[in-house]
Amino acid sequence: MSEWTKKSPLEWEDHVYKEVRVIASEKEYKGWLLTTDPVSANIVLVNFLEDGRLCVTGIMGHSVQTVETVSEGDHRVREKLMHLFTPADCKGYSPEDLEKKKTSLKKWLEKNHIPVTEEGDTQRTLCVAGVLTIDPPYAPENCSSSNEFILSRIQDLIQGHLSASQ
Repeated sequence: MSEWTKKSPLEWEDHVYKEVRVIASEKEYKGWLLTTDPVSANIVLVNFLEDGRLCVTGIMGHSVQTVETVSEGDHRVREKLMHLFTPADCKGYSPEDLEKKKTSLKKWLEKNHIPVTEEGDTQRTLCVAGVLTIDPPYAPENCSSSNEFILSRIQDLIQGHLSASQ
């Protein structure tokens, strides 16, 4: 077991959104650390290419020998990384707008006696009864569940909420 996999997720978090140098299986990688999987210790690095494209590299956690911070970066890099995989339908909303939509929907669901919690690293995902998730921008099409009956009922409730709030 490598030194990296022995660390806790809180220790890994110290490297998130920073430029790092990773030594893994006797190969060196360099890039901005986007995330680390808390179970496998896998690392996702992002490099911004000159032509505006991205290079995303996944490194298997068991092969990681060392991770060293090269640069702290600035707020612009952090913002770019934070919103890198934001769905296109969310880009028209400010973080404040999304927070208002989430809070409003959560209150609506609770008013209808639906158990709802917030989950995920940034608490952006709503979870209904542990069987359905609602991601930003919190519309019926942003619901996901393997239970078709619950999915349909919650989507109808959300549509009713959207209609009532317009």
